[in-house]
Amino acid sequence: MEKKNKAEIENELKTTNIDWDAVVKVSTGHYVFTALYCNLKRANFLHYLPQELVNYMQYITSLNRERNEKIISQANELNRILLANNIIPIFLKGTGNLLAGIYDDIAERMVGDIDFIFSKEDYSKAIIILREFGFSEVKKLEYYPPSESRHYRRLQKKNNIAAVEIHSKLISIRKYTNEFDFNFVERDSQVIKGVNVLSYANKLNLSIIAFQINDYGFEDKTIAIRNAYDVFLLSKKTNAKDALKKLNKLTHPLNCFLASCYEVFNTVESLKYEQNKKVFSYLNTFNKQLVNPKRIKRKTKSYKIYIFIKRFFFILNKSIKHKEYRVFMFKSFTNKKWFIQKLIQLGLKKS
Repeated sequence: MEKKNKAEIENELKTTNIDWDAVVKVSTGHYVFTALYCNLKRANFLHYLPQELVNYMQYITSLNRERNEKIISQANELNRILLANNIIPIFLKGTGNLLAGIYDDIAERMVGDIDFIFSKEDYSKAIIILREFGFSEVKKLEYYPPSESRHYRRLQKKNNIAAVEIHSKLISIRKYTNEFDFNFVERDSQVIKGVNVLSYANKLNLSIIAFQINDYGFEDKTIAIRNAYDVFLLSKKTNAKDALKKLNKLTHPLNCFLASCYEVFNTVESLKYEQNKKVFSYLNTFNKQLVNPKRIKRKTKSYKIYIFIKRFFFILNKSIKHKEYRVFMFKSFTNKKWFIQKLIQLGLKKS
């Protein structure tokens, strides 16, 4: 926690009637509940909180620490198996950050899957090896969509804590795909305790890309606090502005996210961004939306519908030439359960 922020936060805790229900709702929604607890504990601020809340935070953080210990153990086991078969995985995102030790307490980070990326040559081999090791689909379906996504369908193994995502790409939007790919990140990847992870600069870039590009944060002009917190921590290990400058088309959308982080974390020096008119315009909309959550919901809903329609026409176009796409379209749109699930995801039907 920055010194100036620490002083301001303590003053708020002393003088303001905090709506702790709202704090819990936001922090859990952004997957930073345990990070909040760890930071408040390090700052010695827990005595300002209701004891019941402290007890709950401590309990959840303890559970998450145990989970992350198992994830680290599972990742190391996967690493040994793949290396034994001459396949080098590069671990990504939350698991990659845990393995690199960027957190003071591993309980800070809430992690879903174990993500890693491989060279084109090793991608198919890795899928075969993991299947031989006992991994199978998380969701058993009668049919699977044609592979156009950045990772293979999620796999899991009985009694393992986490599912795995085997990546062939890091970005889902085609115009950026070749700018930030395996070849780009592999060049300066690092080995920490026998495990390959991204360089700190590319960890920072991917932390932004994961939300700003893959989850359409740039279009929505919103922020994911979990990703922002990772960017904050990584900005202490690498120069954030320099990391972004190594890119081309991605530099502007990533710089906008960095600018949002600079605002949210109260002008932290390590989060300084490249200032220009486009970024100021982005921040203007971003700041307006922070105080108008209903606007964000409406905008996000509209953009999800737009992406769905765009995806539909992409598959429709592909189906003209490729049988697998025709089969996928037919089976999807004649499957009532699939159709209802999509309507719920798009916010057009209540769950």
